[in-house]
Amino acid sequence: MSSNTERSLVLIKPDAVRRGLLGDILSRFERKGLLVDALELRTMDAALADEHYAEHVDKPFYPPLKDFMTSGPLAAVVLSGDSVIEVVRTMIGATDGRKAAAGTIRGDLALSNRENLVHASDSPDSAKRELAIWFPGRF
Repeated sequence: MSSNTERSLVLIKPDAVRRGLLGDILSRFERKGLLVDALELRTMDAALADEHYAEHVDKPFYPPLKDFMTSGPLAAVVLSGDSVIEVVRTMIGATDGRKAAAGTIRGDLALSNRENLVHASDSPDSAKRELAIWFPGRF
């Protein structure tokens, strides 16, 4: 692995899975040259939501976010590659799909701020924390 190779957690959210976008989203990452190191289709339960979003639990926007994230299956994906965290964040686009740039995943496919298809680690520290939550002892 080069000095810039890193890992990131990506969650392909329930709205993307419901809409049949899993393959499209994964293929964008693969076409970019990123590697899929792990992939699990699962449903987030309330305890996992609270752990993953620990910094947001007391915020007013959290209850509907929790309801959405636990509403159906999602894909938990571990991606790796050169500067993968920055690359993935650029590829997914702005949080609000209505404002995300064309060509990004959210810009092309999302029309909401909450139901915005994808979550991705935003820093090496958050990637380490999130990978330990979703894939304990594996990365």
